[in-house]
Amino acid sequence: MLTKELLKQVKQIEIRTRGVVNEVFSGEYHSVFKGRGMEFSEVREYQIGDDIRSIDWNVSARFGHPFVKIFEEERELTVMLLVDMSGSLVFGSVDKTKQQIAAELSAILAFSALKNNDKVGLILFTDQIEKFIPPKKGKSHSLRIVREVLSFEPQNNKTNLRAALEYFNHTIKKRAIVFVISDFFDTGYEKILRIVGKKHDLIGIVLSDQREKEIIKAGLIKFRDAETGEVRYVDTESKNFQINFRDAQLKFNQYRKSIFVSSRLDSVEIETGGSYVKPLVDFFKMRERRW
Repeated sequence: MLTKELLKQVKQIEIRTRGVVNEVFSGEYHSVFKGRGMEFSEVREYQIGDDIRSIDWNVSARFGHPFVKIFEEERELTVMLLVDMSGSLVFGSVDKTKQQIAAELSAILAFSALKNNDKVGLILFTDQIEKFIPPKKGKSHSLRIVREVLSFEPQNNKTNLRAALEYFNHTIKKRAIVFVISDFFDTGYEKILRIVGKKHDLIGIVLSDQREKEIIKAGLIKFRDAETGEVRYVDTESKNFQINFRDAQLKFNQYRKSIFVSSRLDSVEIETGGSYVKPLVDFFKMRERRW
């Protein structure tokens, strides 16, 4: 049963993100994604000026003169949100957790799809598939997606991006726009990322928090790994700890970025302590210029 508090949060997110969608994102979404796919319509006889690459050789051989394939822009797109629900997503050192940011980003993308009459679906994952909502249209469906991301309580805490991408690849056959919303605290997903990226338009939205990049000096602190439950006491005043921590985070960020670069896939980083509007607008505009 939906609680009043949850309904209130969903309504607040709807109001906040709908304004952003209407004022900022609808145009970028439409120009970047709308009509990029092409679907077969019919064949007709070749006319002077037709691209010879569109000739249907089988039909041409059957009738003894050239025919060409005609394609039309797809008017309906499928948007899939793959949202990380692992333990590290409950972290946030400022106002909101990464999970709350993920819910707002999901709302923006779902309402952008709604505004353009596209389908949107959802996969929630940890180190297993926690929930799958097939792509559909409609406001109530978009609001359900926001509720699920905001309030879902997963069975597990760990992360397995490879399993999530493999499940998506076997489940969604038609080409889709795929947003993977995660902090990407995982390894071993390079191969399936490339496979999915060749078939679909795949974009990584990387959630991060400043305290994951730099820990303030505050003496001896107890840290608990949100995914494994491991507890460690750390002297944050230690120079060696500070150096090792920064180096480890830098190497991991470089590793994650290198995967997207080598796979020729797009990614955008969103910090919990800042606005997600500018990074998303800049990203969409970059995509629009590239097209």
